[in-house]
Amino acid sequence: MAKPEKADLQSQRGGRRIPYVLIIPAMAFLFVFFIVPIITLFKTSLSTKPNRLVAEYDFTWEWDNYSQAFDRFGGHLLRSFVFAGVATLLCVLIAYPVAYFIAFKGGRWRNVLLGLVMVPFFTSFLLRTIAWKSLLADQGPVLDLIRWLQLDGVLESVGLMQDGRILNTSIAVIGGLTYNFLPFMLLPIYVSLEKIDARLIDAAADLYSPFGSTFRKVILPLSLPGVFAGTLLTFIPATGDFINAEFLGDVESKRVIGQAVQSQFVDLNDYPSAAGMSFVLMAIITALVLVYTKFMGTEDLA
Repeated sequence: MAKPEKADLQSQRGGRRIPYVLIIPAMAFLFVFFIVPIITLFKTSLSTKPNRLVAEYDFTWEWDNYSQAFDRFGGHLLRSFVFAGVATLLCVLIAYPVAYFIAFKGGRWRNVLLGLVMVPFFTSFLLRTIAWKSLLADQGPVLDLIRWLQLDGVLESVGLMQDGRILNTSIAVIGGLTYNFLPFMLLPIYVSLEKIDARLIDAAADLYSPFGSTFRKVILPLSLPGVFAGTLLTFIPATGDFINAEFLGDVESKRVIGQAVQSQFVDLNDYPSAAGMSFVLMAIITALVLVYTKFMGTEDLA
């Protein structure tokens, strides 16, 4: 009897090793394509470049590259976070009702409606932004409709238009960010709403709870993990985006941190300064995410 027990023990030990063996490819991929580039970027951020015409730079523990991110590009940072924050809020306000309708009212058309949400992903991010630029052009369909409805004066007074234009304004940049990142908000919220047991809502109705109270006490708390995930998936990439600012913004709204980093890397060939700005941006985003996680919680995301 001892031999079978020994074989079973060895089999159990082998079974415990399987998860560790399976994770090796993922960890190797993470190390090669994330850890190594981060370390390289960090080393570059502490270097100096004696001559912009020379490709080489010297590692000199140049911490000034980080302070320059605030001294020279503080406005770019602030503008990026404001644009991303407003776009994220708009995405929540737009995506939540749509996700709710699909989850609870979609019925047999649910998959079709989700497919329509995914249609923009069939084209590239750049083409979607250029299409948005065409829509908001001075002679485009959006402004034509506004003028036909005689709403241009109202929109001008509330700041949604400037000198009769929408294109080349901060509003256009925020609109482009909202449009491009909306599916990243909608899908996580839909998944959370779809997981809610409809019998909970029926039980609340049987107890004479009005819909507003049911939504506040039942639906919204259970869907917060989706809102949390969607907010991160929207806010983080929107902060570093500069395509929308480049195509839809004016001189002022084009000054976002992503464009500053791109300019330092590509135009000025100043890798240390660009790396320093990148690390400052990552540090601020990480701090904001940790604070946000503290208030929202992540224990239900699984």
